[in-house]
Amino acid sequence: MYPHSITATLSSRSREVIRRNTTILPLYSLMLGLLALLGFMAIAAGVTVENGQLAIPQLFEDMFPDWFAGIAFAAIGIGALVPAAIMSIAAANLFTRNIYKDFLRPNATPEEETKVSKLVSLLVKVGALIFVLGMDKTVAINFQLLGGIWILQTFPALVGGLFTRWFHRWALLAGWAVGMVYGTWKAYDTPSGTQKHFGNTADMPAIGEIGYIGFTAIVLNVLVTVVLTFVLRALKAPDGIDETTAADYKADAGDPGVQVDLPPATAGSPGGH
Repeated sequence: MYPHSITATLSSRSREVIRRNTTILPLYSLMLGLLALLGFMAIAAGVTVENGQLAIPQLFEDMFPDWFAGIAFAAIGIGALVPAAIMSIAAANLFTRNIYKDFLRPNATPEEETKVSKLVSLLVKVGALIFVLGMDKTVAINFQLLGGIWILQTFPALVGGLFTRWFHRWALLAGWAVGMVYGTWKAYDTPSGTQKHFGNTADMPAIGEIGYIGFTAIVLNVLVTVVLTFVLRALKAPDGIDETTAADYKADAGDPGVQVDLPPATAGSPGGH
């Protein structure tokens, strides 16, 4: 659901690439599980730190010689930079393709889009660095918690809009807005274990049990979407124009009618369309 993963999917050369990567993707989750075991190792080794996020670096410093601890610290830094780079590239692509080209420069060439994407990607990285260095560290954690709630609210619009045309476009937008507002308000109003705001579990309405705020928000999202779809259908509100066709879901590089939307210098490079 996150934009950077969708961008990677849309930029793939063929459906076969997506199938292969999807097959291998569970290995990534398995590696995350192995990394989680390092936390138990730190507990077993008696590592004591004031900030829990420093437990693994402290474990490396205590258990390994200096030269290897330095390599491990570098690996942690690289591990943090890779997803940051992917997200900044995704943000740059979203801006270039959906704002710059659609509203600012409709006739922009692929070369110009590439230059704008590189510039925006750099600005996003600089902005993120200023954000991290200039703001309270708990803010980043709060946005991480909110991010899970927020991104979940795009599910009905993305998945529902992809597999069916029954939902009305304005109903999807209204449902998304309701889910976003409720999820944000409820998260802010719920204390977490360490602060007064931005918890992620609270009493679920009409049930009375503790549950994930994002789940409650998406239920409201879907309910509003379905109800408004019936209402807008009854009012005969215009559906808009869906320009996608069945062939769009099966197009691969090299197929007749598939345009190579890349500069000539990169059209034949690995990973090109």
